[in-house]
Amino acid sequence: MEEQKKDSEIQELPKFDFMKEQIKERPLNKKKLLRRTVLTAAMAVVFGLVACLTVLVLEPVFSNWLYPEEQAENVVFLPETEEILPEDMVRDDEELEQEEELPVLEMVPEQKEDELETYQRTYLRLQELSREVSRCLVTVTGVSSDKDWFDNTYESSGKSTGVIVADNGKEYLILTESETLQEAEVINVTFCDSAQLPAEIKMKDPIAGMMVLSIPRDAIDKSTLKEISIGNLGSSNYASLPGSPVVALGSPLGVGGSVVYGMATSSGNKLHIPDSKYQLITTDIYGSPEATGVLVSMQGQIIGVINQNYNDPELKNMISAIGISELKKTIEKLSNGKSRAYMGIYGTDVTEEANSILQVPYGAYVTEIEIDSPAMQAGIQSGDVITSLNGRIVGNYGEYIAALNGSTPGSSVNVTIMRKNQEEYKAMNFVVTLGELK
Repeated sequence: MEEQKKDSEIQELPKFDFMKEQIKERPLNKKKLLRRTVLTAAMAVVFGLVACLTVLVLEPVFSNWLYPEEQAENVVFLPETEEILPEDMVRDDEELEQEEELPVLEMVPEQKEDELETYQRTYLRLQELSREVSRCLVTVTGVSSDKDWFDNTYESSGKSTGVIVADNGKEYLILTESETLQEAEVINVTFCDSAQLPAEIKMKDPIAGMMVLSIPRDAIDKSTLKEISIGNLGSSNYASLPGSPVVALGSPLGVGGSVVYGMATSSGNKLHIPDSKYQLITTDIYGSPEATGVLVSMQGQIIGVINQNYNDPELKNMISAIGISELKKTIEKLSNGKSRAYMGIYGTDVTEEANSILQVPYGAYVTEIEIDSPAMQAGIQSGDVITSLNGRIVGNYGEYIAALNGSTPGSSVNVTIMRKNQEEYKAMNFVVTLGELK
């Protein structure tokens, strides 16, 4: 009975229907989605710009910190030591008396060497010297393009000899003449091992007619670095130079790699160049009017840079060179990328006779002024004597050159001169704005 009762109760329970719930997708807000997309893209662009700027600003800092770049060192040539004169080499009698007597040595007669062997040995030594110095010489080729009468494009080239004068730790610096390379669009340098590389102009000096080229050190192959050398710049200011044997290397005969032996015949000729005091070395070497290269002493030192532009018309084929001693300061400035200041004065020293007899004060005597030069524009005239430049005392023309080399192009300098007025010299002051050699 109880079971029947429970069954009846269960049957009497209410019936429930299960609800069916359907999830509908939320309607798409296209404007909001577009706004978010644009905002995201804008943020990405801003982030990218910030990242790029950060990399551009900080990358060189971190690169220099992690991989510091080698800085170019200033090129400086040591001052030349004064030559020991023959009279200074003779000892006093007192010094000789103080020395102990040397034992007398019995002289053994020398065997007379065959003259032909002596001749051959001499030339073998000259050949060895020439080969060693040639390691610092290069061939500089300037290539330019032009058009002929029929509008056809063709290339022309000019060649010159260059000498490696310095290695500043970052680049190799090469001195060469600039006349044949004036219109060059591309300059190539060929080293002694035939390796060829492009070069850039570091600085020019139109007055001296020379320029310095640069080649990055890391662009030169290691094998080439082992073969080349830096030129040993000697001295051209010694009294015994005339009559000394010399070697002309480079292109003295107009052909690259030519070598000629000879003798220096003079070294006291001054070149007529403004704001400069260069000496011309002449030789008895017969060469080409277009010769380039260097003059070398028997010690393997470069004593001159060949330049045929100042030869006497009757001696146009004789090899001449500008003395290296006067060129060193110019090479130093060009190698460091500094241009020379320009005033436009031709000058000379005041001699003792002119000072004592004519009462000309000591200083740089102005023989000529270049037309439209800074000196002419300031009012300096021929016959004036420069005694001071920017507070620096000038006792001769060489000291004027040194003072000018220490000045900056474009700057204004105070120049004190002595000008003859009737029977006496009177001081006058000028302000000269120095020009720049380009």
